[in-house]
Amino acid sequence: MTFTQLEYIVAVDTYRHFAQAAAKCFITLPTLSMQIHKLETKLGTKIFDRDKQPVLPTAAGIEIIEQARKILAERDLLQEIVDAKKNIVKGELKIGVIPTLAPYLLPLFIPAFTSHYPHVKLIVSELTTTQIIAQLREGKIDAGILATPLGEKGIKEDVLFYEEMVAYISRKNAAHKKRYVLPKDIDPDKLWLLEEGHCFRSQMLSLCELRKATHEGSNFEYEAGSVETLRRMVELNDGITILPELSTMGMIKKQTELIRTFKDPAPVREVSIVTHRDFVKKRLVEILKKTILASLPDKIKKNKKTGIVPIVQVAV
Repeated sequence: MTFTQLEYIVAVDTYRHFAQAAAKCFITLPTLSMQIHKLETKLGTKIFDRDKQPVLPTAAGIEIIEQARKILAERDLLQEIVDAKKNIVKGELKIGVIPTLAPYLLPLFIPAFTSHYPHVKLIVSELTTTQIIAQLREGKIDAGILATPLGEKGIKEDVLFYEEMVAYISRKNAAHKKRYVLPKDIDPDKLWLLEEGHCFRSQMLSLCELRKATHEGSNFEYEAGSVETLRRMVELNDGITILPELSTMGMIKKQTELIRTFKDPAPVREVSIVTHRDFVKKRLVEILKKTILASLPDKIKKNKKTGIVPIVQVAV
């Protein structure tokens, strides 16, 4: 049994396809199949059911793959300890970032991170909260950046910052005349929402006190897939939406004129780095955290914890 064989079965489990796993491991399909067959022979049990598409692990295979992930993680931890003693920062860090954060947060810290740590391969995926939690549990990513608190068992939350939630209001909307807005100022029939699958949607509904209204048949005919789409819909139509503060950074004057803040205490979403309790790349995650914090605009750094809008429901 070798580390390489364990890497191969983890790859097949991750991609559920032998050819894709071989490509990701930079080997030929026959080599991958032969090594996995050798491991199965050594263990005296089948790890994968090759008759199913996509390929699925057997009952025994599920336990073997789970243990393989732990063994590989411990191997990586051993190397990380050695590198730390030598003051070397290298390795691979896989993170998941929710879509309502990724376009605005990543450009702030990625250049500094890649410049200061050229020997670290940073792999970033846009994932929903549900996907991040699942992939953390499966060991497919090392950390996630998302809105909290979640209260998920076995998931550690390390708060990064608090991001204010602001109203973005069309000039045609009556609420545009106000300097500050209250939730009651928002007409539910004029509210543009994100589609299901975004935790920010839940926070929008919670902030606007529309949870009850949406279950009683309020007519939200269009649901956007991104914050940028919401912004454009408000600019081109009568309506209102809620934007995360980072998405407003760099707006031109005619856009900032559509922003209205809520009365104090300002509603905020809590943004954290989350890891699984068994994660091993502690040094790299800590470096990532410090880089993010250093890259934040001063206004974001000064935001207070008060007024956290809860995540009522995380949709799949």
